[in-house]
Amino acid sequence: MLIKQLEYLTALAREKHFGRAAASCGVTQPTLSAGIKQLEDDLGVLIVERGQRFQALTPEGEHVLTWARRIMANVEALAQDMSETRGSLVGRLRMGVVPAALPMVTLLTTRFVDAYPRTTVTVSSATSVDIQRGLDDFSLDAGLTYLDNEPLVHVRSVPLYHERYMLVTPANGPMKGRDAVTWREAAALPLCLLSPENQGRRIVDRHFREAGAIARPRVESNSLVALCAHPRLGTLSSVLPEALVATLGPLPDVRAIPLVEPEASHSVGLIVPEREPLVPIAAAIFRIAQAIDADAVAAAGATP
Repeated sequence: MLIKQLEYLTALAREKHFGRAAASCGVTQPTLSAGIKQLEDDLGVLIVERGQRFQALTPEGEHVLTWARRIMANVEALAQDMSETRGSLVGRLRMGVVPAALPMVTLLTTRFVDAYPRTTVTVSSATSVDIQRGLDDFSLDAGLTYLDNEPLVHVRSVPLYHERYMLVTPANGPMKGRDAVTWREAAALPLCLLSPENQGRRIVDRHFREAGAIARPRVESNSLVALCAHPRLGTLSSVLPEALVATLGPLPDVRAIPLVEPEASHSVGLIVPEREPLVPIAAAIFRIAQAIDADAVAAAGATP
């Protein structure tokens, strides 16, 4: 069994396509297929359901994949650890970030790349469920997500800021001249909200229910860009995090109004897997999160 064969398997599981998996590994498709076939022969199990195209992994293949991801993560951790002993951490930090926290991820990433100039960072927009899954299956090193709403398991966390909520609405719309809007009032407006698979949407729906209302959005999207664009270019209103509104700055023909009754606030922070030893690159971003002070958070437009 070779490490390369395990790399081929994890790439195939990720890409779900032989050609793309081979390209991501820098080999030809026949080389990748031969490597996986050799892995099957070595282990004595069928890993991939055979067909002209990739169909799925067999149940045995899924089991092998779990071990392959663990072994590949340890190989990467070993390389990172040795680079640290030579005085300069090398590697790629893979972060999953819930959509509402994307404007705040720079609190971490700018400090990280400055402190570790031989590293790179991949930031992916992901649901909180996908972040938890990515940490569990070794496909992510860290996540930026909610800490106090839905359960997190087998993670270490560092709180960074509290998310509060604004109604972003056309300046000449029904809420013209208002300094605050209740959640119940907001629910009666034509809305554009995050799609239901996002924890941010589930949080917003909960606060609507606490106000005795149910929001029935006209448009749903997993893109914050779409949520920002609709109030500017149409008649819909959106519920957006205060930090995002601060990052965007003033928008023409749009007002951002605090939502009240209830006063809603949720903790957002960094999470990494609860493992010993922690992968060096995850340990590095965790130390950076611990060192961020309240003034830096406030300067970024959020509430510490």
